[in-house]
Amino acid sequence: MIFKREVNTIWIILLFVIFSAITGCSSQETSTAAKNGESPPSSSAPKEIRLGYQVSPNGELLAKALGLLEKKYPRIKINWIKFDSGRDVNNAMASGSIDFGLVGTPPGSIGIANKLPYQVYYLHDIIGESEALVVKKDSGIQSLKDLKGKKIATTFSSTSHFSLLGALKAENINPEKDRITLLDMQPPDIYAAWKRDDIDGAYIWQPTQTKLINEGGRVIVTSKDLSEKGIVTGEFGIVNKEFAKKYPEIVKGYISVLDKAVHYYRDNPKQASQLLSKELGLSPEESLKTMKQIIWLDASQQKDFLGEPEKPGKLAKILKDTGDFMAKQKNISSSPSLAVYQQALLSDLYK
Repeated sequence: MIFKREVNTIWIILLFVIFSAITGCSSQETSTAAKNGESPPSSSAPKEIRLGYQVSPNGELLAKALGLLEKKYPRIKINWIKFDSGRDVNNAMASGSIDFGLVGTPPGSIGIANKLPYQVYYLHDIIGESEALVVKKDSGIQSLKDLKGKKIATTFSSTSHFSLLGALKAENINPEKDRITLLDMQPPDIYAAWKRDDIDGAYIWQPTQTKLINEGGRVIVTSKDLSEKGIVTGEFGIVNKEFAKKYPEIVKGYISVLDKAVHYYRDNPKQASQLLSKELGLSPEESLKTMKQIIWLDASQQKDFLGEPEKPGKLAKILKDTGDFMAKQKNISSSPSLAVYQQALLSDLYK
């Protein structure tokens, strides 16, 4: 009996030592992760995060260049997937091939109107001079009224397309009546068509805009000019609804990553431009110029734009106005109510 009690005691001691070792390692791992700025391991974390990004001089591209998400979640596979336009991101979201994506206000308003399975979690920026109508210097185009009979390229259902149509409308110019040929092209195709002299101009974003200027182009009107007339465009982040519901802490974690990238740019503009020059395919000086052409927003500025369920923010109103315009252009059958656009915004993340 004494021997049996001694054996039981030994087993209890062994189990205690093993349990202490396991919990000790776990605590040490969590502490180390916190010390390194990483998120501690979680059983509810996904094995992979798939991000649909675009080459735009904003905080998300800088976060990618800095490897901030990889540093925060070193145990999760981070898969960056490049897209040329927001409509391609919409298609990827519809097929379920990405978790996060970046779109402009027009494709975003279309996606919400068409009930695509995503919600808005972050407004990256308000577009200014980073999108513009660039024309060839020898085209004879001095103003928007000189576009009659010309060929102008843009990416349909994009922020640039929306701005171009808005600019023409503001000048009472009808593309059909004034024989303006609008061509639907992706940025790489626009650059190629420009070099072949197939087009007279293009309304496009950076870095393609700078490449056109370097190849004998000049700016006629910018999205900053149009914003002063109430034609506002921006870029925002979207997340798959099921992903956001299942991994809310990951969404919050990514917001903190984007916020960190924005502040890195504000504190270190030259270093940030050097990093983005590789992503944009421009010189550091050109990159810094394009980065200054948009209004970068951090996490503290989100609530004003995303608003609340009972009190719609600026972004919901911008999306509603955009949706109304897109409906008139027959890009969507109808524009939903302001409440529907507000419901698509994850404003609860910023309480």
